[in-house]
Amino acid sequence: MTFESGDEDLPQAAGRVAREKPALWRALQALGAAAGEAGPLDAKTRRLVTLALAVGADSEGATHSHARRALAEGLTAEELHHVAFLAITTLGWPHAIRALTWIEDYTRPKS
Repeated sequence: MTFESGDEDLPQAAGRVAREKPALWRALQALGAAAGEAGPLDAKTRRLVTLALAVGADSEGATHSHARRALAEGLTAEELHHVAFLAITTLGWPHAIRALTWIEDYTRPKS
């Protein structure tokens, strides 16, 4: 099974399912692509929305995945941080700060 760009860093369980059930993985990827093309949002906006949804779902893995992909697509750290800041009033300070730390796992300069 060959993963698409960015999929090689799937969490262990998801990666195992993708390898063991490639038809299921391809169907999920196709659904994601169809959802992305189902409306008028541009690619940058779609990526920010999916990052926000990952934050709202309290999913560290999905937040990491969308932050990593956003950076690879040319979005800035400041844009990604803004998503976490926007979560403050809706999800609460602790939730937003947790999301910020997950985003910073990919936006902090490596020492």
